[in-house]
Amino acid sequence: MDRRLDDRGSDSRRLDDRRSDGGRLDHGRAGGRTKLDRSASEAELTFAEQFRQFLRRNMNWFLMGALGLLLLQDIFGTHGVLAMRRSQQEASRVQDEIRELSQENQKLQDRVKSLKSDPSAIERIAREEMGLARPGEYIFKNQPGAGDTAAPAPVPQPAPKKK
Repeated sequence: MDRRLDDRGSDSRRLDDRRSDGGRLDHGRAGGRTKLDRSASEAELTFAEQFRQFLRRNMNWFLMGALGLLLLQDIFGTHGVLAMRRSQQEASRVQDEIRELSQENQKLQDRVKSLKSDPSAIERIAREEMGLARPGEYIFKNQPGAGDTAAPAPVPQPAPKKK
């Protein structure tokens, strides 16, 4: 017996043209099915039966295609692997930013606490930033010298115009 695919793509078996006793088969007789008989029996199948046969023959391809689409969705979809990595990186970046802001917040809270309770911190702020002095103290401010580049030179102001 030879295995051959018929015109629909299904596996069918057919006898060799010669019998083992050397005689020829007559395909036109009533005992054998001819091409016309086969097409007539296929025409008798309903659409639903033909569709069912088509699905049976091609089910593996449909399943592989569906699996491929699911894999693509799992990798590149909105909730896929790549999106998950982006979300994890963003969450890590936000956690770092929160940590930095918490440290800055702690420093500011410590400074507020020291300004409320430490008299030397209050005195230092009053002297340096506000220019205040205790009673009986004098404040002397030095002008930067010509060769001193640590402080910027004062910009001369133009004299006001008289009318």
